[in-house]
Amino acid sequence: MQKLNIKNPAKMKEWYSKNLGLATNEYGALFEFRNANNPDEINHLQWSPFPENTEYFAPSEKEFMINYRVENLVELLKELKKDGVKVVDEIEEFEYGKFVHIMDTEGNKIELWEPIDKIFTDAFNGKTTK
Repeated sequence: MQKLNIKNPAKMKEWYSKNLGLATNEYGALFEFRNANNPDEINHLQWSPFPENTEYFAPSEKEFMINYRVENLVELLKELKKDGVKVVDEIEEFEYGKFVHIMDTEGNKIELWEPIDKIFTDAFNGKTTK
């Protein structure tokens, strides 16, 4: 997933929908793919433009943030802390998964996401970019 800092997120989503055929929603564009280890399982990625004045990427000074899908976020976070990785916040849980933010060695904020893909499959029922 990529999150971008944009002057006009609504216009950007419209442009990507019209010109590149992305199935956009209120958050950006949801991409559907098949799990390489289980092809019958549908997984999702999200592209999201944010307003240029967002503070969501702080403390990074970059205008973007990468989101990585992970398994077992709680255990991964324990290992990252042992390795001295800077953890920005606490794990947050939503109906669609768990999130936490870390910083890499270059000061880039990274979002780690343990998703619950079924929520997206049910909610968007095929209205995704494939």
